[in-house]
Amino acid sequence: MTKIAVDAVLLPSREVATAAIEANRELLKQCPRRIVLDKEGCLPHISLAMGCIDSGNIANIAGILRKLAETRPPGPLINAGIRVGTNSAGEKVSVLGLEKTETLQLLHEEVMHELEPYFGHDVTAEMVLSPPAAGESTLCWIRDYPRKSSFERFLPHITLGYGQLDDFSLPSEFTARSLALCHLGNHCTCRKLLTSAEFSE
Repeated sequence: MTKIAVDAVLLPSREVATAAIEANRELLKQCPRRIVLDKEGCLPHISLAMGCIDSGNIANIAGILRKLAETRPPGPLINAGIRVGTNSAGEKVSVLGLEKTETLQLLHEEVMHELEPYFGHDVTAEMVLSPPAAGESTLCWIRDYPRKSSFERFLPHITLGYGQLDDFSLPSEFTARSLALCHLGNHCTCRKLLTSAEFSE
C-alpha cells in the first residue's frame, strides 16, 4: 500500500482564499517560483494535523472528517494580523495569523485524536507530491508536527508565501467552507485535495 504525506486542513471561504492568492502574488515579486498559491493545485489552508498515511485509509479518514464537520464546526476565524517569521533555513515566510479561539482549538485537538490511529510521522521525500522534490525543511515540519505544532503549540495560520509582506487587506473575520485532507507538496503546500467535508451553514 502506498504511503503519502498529508495535511488535515480547514479550507477558508472563497473570498479569503482569493485574497490569500493575491497576497501571494505580491510575495512572488520578492521570491519567484517558491510557494505559488492557486485555487486547485496549491490551496490556501489552515493546517490542523500533518502526518503520513496508507493511501488505502483515505475512505476511513473521509468518514471521520464528515463526522467532525457536523459536530465540531470551527466557528468564526479571526484575523490576528500578518506575521513574518523565519524557517529552519533562515528564510522569511509571511503568514496570516488567526486567533486561537476555543472552538478552533477544540477542532484541532479532536482532529489530532481521531486521526492518530492512521497517522505516522516517519516521512520520506517519496511520500511528498512532486515535482518539486521535498526539501529537508518540509520533511522536518511533517516529522515534528505532533511535538512542535500541536495541542498547546498549535498556532493557526494561512501561509501566504516566502518573503516579507508588511501590509495587505484581509477580512477581520471569516469562515471555513470545509474540512479536508490534502496530499502535501514541498513547503507543506496542499497540492492535491483527497477528500473534503462541507460545514453546514
